[in-house]
Amino acid sequence: MTTVVTTLKTFDTVYPSADGEPVAETYDHVYAILTTLAVLKQYLTDRRATVLANQFLYYAQGFPKLRVAPDVMVIFDVEPGGRDNYKIWEEGEVPKVIFEMTSPGTKSEDIINKKDLYEGIEVQEYWLFDPRGEWIPEQLRGYRLGVEGYELIRDSRSEVLQLRLEIEGKLIGFYREDKVEKLLIPDELASALKAERQRAEAESQRAEAESQRAAELEALLDRYRDRFGELSQDNG
Repeated sequence: MTTVVTTLKTFDTVYPSADGEPVAETYDHVYAILTTLAVLKQYLTDRRATVLANQFLYYAQGFPKLRVAPDVMVIFDVEPGGRDNYKIWEEGEVPKVIFEMTSPGTKSEDIINKKDLYEGIEVQEYWLFDPRGEWIPEQLRGYRLGVEGYELIRDSRSEVLQLRLEIEGKLIGFYREDKVEKLLIPDELASALKAERQRAEAESQRAEAESQRAAELEALLDRYRDRFGELSQDNG
């Protein structure tokens, strides 16, 4: 099914990394893209994988106009880190998961052109997220590659990422299947870190107070010894 095209006419072909277009239509879409990127990058830190956002995906060697810029794409079995663009024939791997933050303005492109393209190059999972719920009533819709092409995902579970996806306002919430643990977004990580620092500081202050109290009791005991000698229950 893969439709990646190769050619030998590559010695002077230029593959741009930008086209001057904005990242997304609205702040909500930009925030959803950047948050998804940050969460998945953190999740895959120890894996041989990379996560890219709004960067050109070139799928036909020698034809730089045949490109697409997925909002977020996850590629496995490649070197970690960023790229200015991603060329399938150089990396040797097709993205396994792609997310598009969709809107009424991009609906046709996302549900027809991109869906057909991603299916053709065999992207295993394709997720459409509508942050404002403007045309997808459930906000999140996923497709998984089957024998006959893309099939609707009915349980909001990514088999590739081994994560459960939930709608949380205008963002996608990602949960580990093994630990039923949420992957924290940057704002939540910052809040958790602040709370942990406050807890550690409170414990430190409590330990310091206990140490000071113990020193005061020891000093008091020393004064009693100086005045009355060693105290014992047998003294009477």
